[in-house]
Amino acid sequence: MRIAVLDDDHSQTDLVCQVLKSAGHTCYPFQSGKEMLNQLRRESFDLLIIDWQVPDLSGPEVLQWAREKLSANLPVLFMTSRSGEDDIVAGLAAGADDYMIKPIRRGELTARVQALLRRAYPNQTSAEQIQFSQFVFEPRTGRLTANGQAIEVTQKEFDLALLFFRNLGRPLSRAYILEAVWSRDVDIPSRTMDTHVSRVRSKLQLRPENGFRLAPVYSYGYRLEQITE
Repeated sequence: MRIAVLDDDHSQTDLVCQVLKSAGHTCYPFQSGKEMLNQLRRESFDLLIIDWQVPDLSGPEVLQWAREKLSANLPVLFMTSRSGEDDIVAGLAAGADDYMIKPIRRGELTARVQALLRRAYPNQTSAEQIQFSQFVFEPRTGRLTANGQAIEVTQKEFDLALLFFRNLGRPLSRAYILEAVWSRDVDIPSRTMDTHVSRVRSKLQLRPENGFRLAPVYSYGYRLEQITE
């Protein structure tokens, strides 16, 4: 998972990122609220960890922007030295999903992050079969069927299609897709991603008349939407 961390204390972001990376996540540290907002406008993240007090924008201000502009199910963890009950209530009332008091304890941070991610993304499982409407994905074999009929796809096309379905309705930035499917191989040509998306759209017939639309998001990436009558 891609996790953005906001704290003006470098030692704190270093610690948090070290813990997150050891748990298998990718961590992006930010030292100012404005810096984080600029990146949130361009990139997709699976979780935000926000310090309450940062120099330019407060944690609650960053959270307010995220709740207004980003996906409603994006989990946010407040991380602060303010330990009073009123502070905790205020943080949760502002829209945070959880609240951690400094100093951060490694085991607790890992457990809270994993719990938030499980609740926010229940489809991120290692099940034998994952079904979305008429599509059935078998992650271990790379087999994909629609209405019981096999669809011939490459492993990259399978991974890309499953990524979109697991994030149905959510805009995904190009960098997010690149990391998830190509393992951060930044040397691949930009056209390669577009070609794979086009093939997925064609092979799965992701058109409005079939209930789904895979569309570009201008200057950002792509989004798979489910069309309801």
